Amino acid sequence: MRMLGCVSPPTFGDLTILGADPVRDGPAIRSRLGVVPQEDTLDNELTVRENLLVYGRYFGLPRKLINERTDQLLDFVQLTERGRDQVDPLSGGMKRRLTIARSLINDPDILILDEPTTGLDPQARHIVWDRLFSLKQRGVTLILTTHYMDEAEQLCDRLVVMDHGTIAAEGAPRELIARYSTPEVLEMRFAPGTQENAVEKIKDLSPERMEVTADRILLYAADGDEFLARVHEAGIEPLTELVRRSTLEDVFLHLTGRTLID
Repeated sequence: MRMLGCVSPPTFGDLTILGADPVRDGPAIRSRLGVVPQEDTLDNELTVRENLLVYGRYFGLPRKLINERTDQLLDFVQLTERGRDQVDPLSGGMKRRLTIARSLINDPDILILDEPTTGLDPQARHIVWDRLFSLKQRGVTLILTTHYMDEAEQLCDRLVVMDHGTIAAEGAPRELIARYSTPEVLEMRFAPGTQENAVEKIKDLSPERMEVTADRILLYAADGDEFLARVHEAGIEPLTELVRRSTLEDVFLHLTGRTLID
């Protein structure tokens, strides 16, 4: 992300951003980028509006243009009524939206976001998603990192799954799900002490793929309801059962494993 933002030199290979060399043309490229860092770096001594006005001056923009864009961006991130408020009392979601607004003051061609919704409550996350989706529709290129697989599935046209610094897979969300998972997943939980016996019985049903965790069994199948019927016919009775569609989280865990490795 730092290399894409033209603040760290490339360590290997070739990197071209907007058709230019980030080493030779760093300042020119940065003028066309918007950056949303992982941690908000807002100026708490300034008001919401002043944060945008001051940031716009860094790009050498005329004051009249900065004022116009500030009005537009505060409306875009739904903070117009908080324009004269200090930053410090704002909620986490509001600060995140303000950081996104600030990154757009120079009307960038590419917006780089580092985990844009980490730590936000569900309502704030969905508001941010809505704003980012609107930017996509306007033609802004979004490059983001995230640990939320639902966020990646919502926002990304193309994504890469990273594991220990290397690319484990890349493609469109639905392509990756089709390639590395099944259309549906059957999740079952069993009474304490009965799961191990259930696992042995389910193996006899020849599931396409089965994962056993501490509290449940996951069966990957083309038709989850059909496989669940086979489970019942075999006399296996889970405490709870759920058939759902496969998600990017299934893909990520399949590619990188379920064990934390430091």
